[in-house]
Amino acid sequence: MKRTYLGEFEEIVLLMVAGMDGEAYGVGITHKLNEETDRSVRLNQVHAALHRLQEKGMVASRLGDPTPERGGRRKLLFTVTAYGYRTLQEIKAVRAQLWSTVPITPKLATSL
Repeated sequence: MKRTYLGEFEEIVLLMVAGMDGEAYGVGITHKLNEETDRSVRLNQVHAALHRLQEKGMVASRLGDPTPERGGRRKLLFTVTAYGYRTLQEIKAVRAQLWSTVPITPKLATSL
């Protein structure tokens, strides 16, 4: 199977979905991203990334139960697919391999 490459933001969103274990939704991912990465992320950016990940087959969505807090509306919940999880594992392995080549005390540039 041909490997699908992810941008940094898509990878982070996919990791968030995996970490939320079937309870990931747009607003929750946005809040968690803002807290965990110290980035200023907007909901529309998260929705766009989720859409791309769904098109690539890395996440699946389902409607959650209606809740009184949402006025009876249902959340669109996301879960990582087997393909998405496998992709995360491959990315992790590649990064670990690359990090293993970096010396403990690398020669750093002294000026730009």
